[in-house]
Amino acid sequence: MKISGITPFLLSFLISSGVVAQPVANRPAPSEAQQVWHETEFYLFVHFGPNTFTDLEWGHGTETEDVFNPTALDCDQWCRVANAAGAKGIIITAKHHDGFCLWPSGYSTHTVRESKWKDGKGDVLRELSDACKRNGLKFGVYLSPWDRNHPQYGTPRYNDVYASTLTELLTGYGDLFEVWWDGANGEGKNGKKQEYDFHRFEKLVKRYQPNAVIFSDIGPGCRWAGNEQGTVAETNWCMLDTAGFGRGATGPATSVLQTGQENGALWIPAECDVSIRPGWFYHKEEDDKVKTPDQLFDIYLKSVGRGGNLILNVPPDRQGRFAPRDSASLVAFGDKLRKAFSNNLATGKLVFASYQGGESRTPRVNDGKQNTCHIFEQVSGGDIPGYIVLDFRKPETINCIRLRETVRSTGQRIRQFSIEVLENDAWKEVARSTTIGVRKICMFDPVTTTKVRIKILDTVGFAAIGEVEAYRVE
Repeated sequence: MKISGITPFLLSFLISSGVVAQPVANRPAPSEAQQVWHETEFYLFVHFGPNTFTDLEWGHGTETEDVFNPTALDCDQWCRVANAAGAKGIIITAKHHDGFCLWPSGYSTHTVRESKWKDGKGDVLRELSDACKRNGLKFGVYLSPWDRNHPQYGTPRYNDVYASTLTELLTGYGDLFEVWWDGANGEGKNGKKQEYDFHRFEKLVKRYQPNAVIFSDIGPGCRWAGNEQGTVAETNWCMLDTAGFGRGATGPATSVLQTGQENGALWIPAECDVSIRPGWFYHKEEDDKVKTPDQLFDIYLKSVGRGGNLILNVPPDRQGRFAPRDSASLVAFGDKLRKAFSNNLATGKLVFASYQGGESRTPRVNDGKQNTCHIFEQVSGGDIPGYIVLDFRKPETINCIRLRETVRSTGQRIRQFSIEVLENDAWKEVARSTTIGVRKICMFDPVTTTKVRIKILDTVGFAAIGEVEAYRVE
């Protein structure tokens, strides 16, 4: 008899060894590049360009190049704030819908080269990519397919233009961890909409930046989460079917983007985008509307805490710096984040798990290693669930459990689980949720206990828990 393609002998070996080095069943799993992307978790988005100086969100493409003139551009300041916030990278709008290029592109006359900034000798992308390297951050680019300025937009020749500008970014600024596309597609000066050759563009990314993950409604590296509030559904599968769908208006329904698909054919996890302000570009009148550290932490729990990645937009002001209120909120958020997850109370504690009708020690789920796990045979509604018990050996006050499946090896499999604590010699449920996947952070009211039990209630075939962490989050 086989269990999801695994023989009992192999399953026993995997359980005893605790190490799953390669995918072991026919479930989608992340590529190496996607796994690295998952571990990046949280990074910044930077919307910057002529809109910063015209108070627009979508520029018309007719703005004079001299409009763009930051008086004190400081990409190192962006990076210092990003590091303080706990972000691990920055993605910048190299070109937004207005067509203005933040680098001196050889395929446009609407660039920093034609502006007064630095007498036409500046290159924002060069300054940011260099600053990211100096500050230990990853670097990525947004390149709008829509171009309201370029005369070739709306014709077959524009795909050549876009491919050439994309190649400039892919080959000129070092390693990129993500390339960001949206599906915006408006009419050009000739009244025609562009038919984008995304397959061609994807091949260019694969050729020049094989480790970069491509974002769009349908990936192929990661998907839009379906809203701009920075959140993904509590039930979040990292799989998606893309056949028959495109980007933008022809993409999957919002509800599908939010939850993913349990039996989707491709590993396309969710990325959650949101701005720290109401708008995406800097507007002085929004200086008093910056999200607070508590609001940012709540967004983090509903994105990263549900297995997605969080991309938080922070728009530089007209000097070319993150504004004081944005910076202060980000620094305070970073302090809150580090304090919340700095003391894992599960480290070094005894862990037991159900096994063949009994219970055995399983230190593999709190050893901090990515490739060790405890494997449960298939469970479903009505069956006796599998479980893991974390024994503190003394009373500890907790209000947060963080869980991880070993998705790189086994894919995403857990449909439902619950969290219980020992209270007066009886188990009391304090939380219940659905998918785990890459990570799941569960918050509940503070409780003092000596033991925590995670019950696996429903799975797709066997399941593998890779890590259990416990915290008291203030």
